[in-house]
Amino acid sequence: MPLPSLDPADYPAQLAAKVARFQDDFAAFTLPEPAVFASPPLHYRLRAEFRIWHHGEVFDYAMFDPENPRQPVLMADFPAASASICALMPRLRAALLADAELSRKLFGAEFLATLSGEMLVTLIYHRKLDESWESAARILAGKLQIGLIGRSKGQKVVLERDWVLESFELNGRQLQYQQFEGSFSQPNAEVNRHMLGWACAQAAGSDGDLLELYCGNGNFTVALAPHFGRVLATEVSKPSVQAAQYNLAANGIANAAIVRMSSEEISAALAGRESFQRLKDIDLAGHRFTTIFVDPPRSGLDPATLELARGFDRILYISCNPQTLRDNVAALHTTHAIAAAAAFDQFPYTQHLETGVLLKKR
Repeated sequence: MPLPSLDPADYPAQLAAKVARFQDDFAAFTLPEPAVFASPPLHYRLRAEFRIWHHGEVFDYAMFDPENPRQPVLMADFPAASASICALMPRLRAALLADAELSRKLFGAEFLATLSGEMLVTLIYHRKLDESWESAARILAGKLQIGLIGRSKGQKVVLERDWVLESFELNGRQLQYQQFEGSFSQPNAEVNRHMLGWACAQAAGSDGDLLELYCGNGNFTVALAPHFGRVLATEVSKPSVQAAQYNLAANGIANAAIVRMSSEEISAALAGRESFQRLKDIDLAGHRFTTIFVDPPRSGLDPATLELARGFDRILYISCNPQTLRDNVAALHTTHAIAAAAAFDQFPYTQHLETGVLLKKR
């Protein structure tokens, strides 16, 4: 897919076409009219990654079009990125160009911004970073008021911390999230808030406890926990588990536990096929699970997890791949029907569409 052309005038029609395709693909399952959550047409991404393209005595930010991967597309700005990233890009470039130590063999720059105003920049090099680099980098970080990390092969230099603290309001609550450099976080913050709000609306009035799989840094866990008696959430990534535990504490969530386990492992544990030391402090038998929440990778749910999901009254499913969602809904169709649906446009001007469904037991 080529680099997208960002024309706000085209956006409504492009989104309508994606939603229509979603409805057509799920027509066989009597899809309810989906709630549609649009993105801001510009400045919607809180993450951006660029190559640094040196030519002569200067360099520019660059991306590569997959249809012409050898030709860099030089970028003075990037309208998809948040306003804070766009404002920082020329200031950072000018400061780097003015400092031979910081610009020497610079290969890439990555930005991680937040709605709360924090900014973390990672500079990637084709050379070993030494004390001279660190001294110059500290001056730059202070001048631009940003967090800064240096990376090269086998090396990571963190000046202060390798994470940002996001904060935003949701349904009258002020939520906080630790987001690590290099770990997944939702790139479109406004659409993410819509996703959290929609999920909470589906969970309102729930009876019983929640099992959450693929919880990441606890993005949904923190939002959903007040709607359930107890929450057990699982995640395989160690940094994400660390962030999720921090986020539960930062938000005062006392009824949720995070366990580092795969979906296959927790499925085996709940079915009684295996026991795990990681669950020694969790009273599995004492939970009364009625709802399962899943936000799986693009491959969707594996057979064991599908079998686990069939035993729940309610399946709340957020998907980054409508095709595997359709396959999973088809596999569950004999036991569960779609009660609500939503479309979340995380990635405007692309074919990609995040979707959500609430499945209820027949």
